[in-house]
Amino acid sequence: MVVSLVRRTVLAVLLSSTVAMPVIADTGSGSYLAGRQAIYENDYSAAEQYYAQALKFDPQNELLLESVVVARLALGEIERALPIAETIEGAKLPSQAARMVISANLVADGQLDDLLARDPETQGAGPLVDGLMTAWAYLGQGEMTKAMEQFDTVSTQEGLKEFALYHKAMALASIGDFEGSEAVFGANDGVVAQFSRRAALARAEVLSQLDRDEDAIEFLNNVFAAGSDPSIENYLARLGAGETLPFTHVRSAQDGLAEIFFSVGAALNSEASPDYVLLYARTANFLRPGHVDSILLSAELLDELNQYDLAVEAYRSVPTESNDYHAAELGRAEVLGRSGKMDAAVEVLQNLAARQPDLPSVHVALADLERRQENYAAAVNSYDSAIALTDSASAGNWFLHYARGISHERLKNWDQAETDFRRALELNPDQPQVLNYLGYSLVERQEKLDEALGMIERAVAARPDSGYIVDSLGWVLFRLGRYDEAVEHMERAVELMPVDPVVNDHLGDVYWAVGRGREAEFQWKRALSFVDPEDTDGEADPDRIRRKLEVGLDVVLAEEGAEPLKVANGN
Repeated sequence: MVVSLVRRTVLAVLLSSTVAMPVIADTGSGSYLAGRQAIYENDYSAAEQYYAQALKFDPQNELLLESVVVARLALGEIERALPIAETIEGAKLPSQAARMVISANLVADGQLDDLLARDPETQGAGPLVDGLMTAWAYLGQGEMTKAMEQFDTVSTQEGLKEFALYHKAMALASIGDFEGSEAVFGANDGVVAQFSRRAALARAEVLSQLDRDEDAIEFLNNVFAAGSDPSIENYLARLGAGETLPFTHVRSAQDGLAEIFFSVGAALNSEASPDYVLLYARTANFLRPGHVDSILLSAELLDELNQYDLAVEAYRSVPTESNDYHAAELGRAEVLGRSGKMDAAVEVLQNLAARQPDLPSVHVALADLERRQENYAAAVNSYDSAIALTDSASAGNWFLHYARGISHERLKNWDQAETDFRRALELNPDQPQVLNYLGYSLVERQEKLDEALGMIERAVAARPDSGYIVDSLGWVLFRLGRYDEAVEHMERAVELMPVDPVVNDHLGDVYWAVGRGREAEFQWKRALSFVDPEDTDGEADPDRIRRKLEVGLDVVLAEEGAEPLKVANGN
C-alpha cells in the first residue's frame, strides 16, 4: 500500500509537469528530428547532442529546453543540466526535471538555506520529495526538532507513514541516536525495517551499534532466506564473529537527501516507465556517488532501455570492495551477453569465479552462458561447481541438474544426462520442462516409450499451450505406431508454433503415416521453408526433408535401416 501510494503521488506530479509542444524553428529542424529519433530509441547521448544543437537555433524553445535537461539528467550529467534548468525556471515554465536538477545542485553545493527557501508550489520536485527534503535539510542545519517534526508531518499523509518513518529512522541513526532509530525500526513487529532490503540492513547495523548482534542475526535470518544473498551472508558472518558493524547507510544530511531520490525511484520501479525512474536513480547517485544500490538500479534501468554501453559503464563503477560487487559483475556479464559480446561476458564471469569461487550464483551464470554458446563441456564443469556449492536436497536445485543434463545430452553422454534428468524430477517431480525433455529424449532413442508417454502426458497436462510439449506428445504417439491419435496433437502443435520447422516436419511424417500424402508433402515444404540455413545443429535436417519430398517417408526409413511404418503400425 505504501509503495503504491508513493508511485501514484509521483506519477501525478509528472503528469502535472507536462509542457505544451511548441513549433520548432525551421533552422534547427534536422537536429530536432534527429533528437526525437534518438530519444525514441533511449539513446540519451545522441539525444542530448542533437537537442543541444537545435537549441542553438531556437534558445527559448520550451520543448528543447526540457529535452536537454531530461537527456543530461538521464546521463547523470546533472551539473551540465543546471544552466538549462535555471533558464526553464527563470522563464517560469513547469518542469519537474528542471526542479530536480536545481534542487540537487543546491544540495551538492551545501546551499541548504536556498533549498529551504524554495517555494514547493512553484519550485518543488513533488509533494513527497519536497517534504522529506525539507526534513533532511533541517537536519543538515542542525535543527533536529524541526527535522523530526517534518518527518512526522510527512508520515501523516495517507499511505506514506512507513516511507516517512524509514527516513526518520535513518536520520536518527545518522546522528548516532541508535536507540531512537531502533525504536522506529522495531515498532509494530519491525514493519519499517522490512520496508526494503536497505531498511533491513540498516536496522542490522543499528542493532549491532547497540551491542545486540544476536538480535541482528535473528532479524536477518527471519527476513532473508538462507543463502539467498551473499551480501546478507557477509553481514551474518561479521555479526557471528562478534564484529560491531558501523552504520553506513546514511552518514550525513546529503546522504539522506540522496536516499530520498533512491527510495522514491525504487518505489516507482516496475510501475512507472524506466526512463522516468532513471531520473531518480541518477539524482541519487549524483548526490552520493558511492550509493551502490542507486548505481545498480541505474544499470538495470539502462539495460531495460537497451542502452547496453551505459549499463555496462554503470556496473563497472561499483567498487571491488563493495559487498554487492558480485551483483554488479553478474549484471555486467548479463548485459554484455545480451548485447552480443559473449566472449567478454564469459571473461567477466570467469574472473569473478576466480575472485569469489564460493558463490554458486557465479558458476550458474557462467554455466548458463557457456551452454548458450554451445560450449557444453565447459558448461558441465561450471554446473559441477555450482552443484557442489549448493544443498543437494534443495528443491530449487532441479534446474541445475536439468541444465547439466541438457549439456550432457548434447555431448552424447546419455547415461550422465539421464541421471541428471531423473535427479531433477526427484527434486521437482511435476516439472513440465524436465518431463518433456526426458520423455522426448527417450522417444528419440526408442527407449522406454511407455514411460516416456506417461511423462509427456503429465507435461501436457501442466502446459497444454506449449507447442514444444504438445509436439512431444504427438511424436511419442507416432513412435508408438498410434498414428491416428498422433494427428490431433501434431496439428495442435503446429497451431501453437506455425513457423517451427521441426513441428511442421513432424506433422508431415504423421500425415504420411495415415495415408495423407499430399498434405504430408505440403507440411514438409513448409518445414523446409522455415529451416535456418545457419543453424547447423538444428533437429530439422533439410537434406532429409528434401529426400522425403523426392521418394516419400517409407523409402527414407528403408534407406536409414529403420522399421517401415506399416510394421510399426502393426499392419
